[in-house]
Order: sequence, then C-alpha cells, then structure tokens
Amino acid sequence: MVEPSVIEERIRGGIPDVQHIEVRDLTGTKDHYEAVIVSPAFDGKSRVDQQRMVFGALGELMQGPIHALTFRTFTPERWRAQQEG
Repeated sequence: MVEPSVIEERIRGGIPDVQHIEVRDLTGTKDHYEAVIVSPAFDGKSRVDQQRMVFGALGELMQGPIHALTFRTFTPERWRAQQEG
C-alpha cells in the first residue's frame, strides 16, 4: 500500500517544475490510483516519453505496491486550455 502523498512526492522529485498534481485513490485500497500532472517538462515530448517520465519517477513503486495507475499529463498551456474549456 502506498499513500497518495508518497506518489506526489516521487513525481515532484522526478519530474522538473511540476506546477500542479492531483493524486486520487480509486478504490480505497491504496494500490489503484489516478493522477493529473502539469509540468513544462512535458513540452515537446511524445505521450510515450511523458509516460516514461512518470514511471521513471515512481521507480520500484510500479513493480508491486502500485497495482494500477492511470494518469493524464499536461503542459501548463494545455492545462489552462483544459480548464477554460
């Protein structure tokens, strides 16, 4: 089991300049999560590269303690556009 705060810390520590992050436990079992991550580090990166960045930041947590993780990544510009509309 992994606390949402640990996931947030790992992502903030592994991805530069995270401006916004939301981590939500989907099942209450602390092993199925959903996250929204906003960072300028995603600019110009493919979805696969962004996925690798997130998984790299989480490291060994993805090998067992986190059973499932769905996430959406945004640059700050895309995040603002998403929020507007």
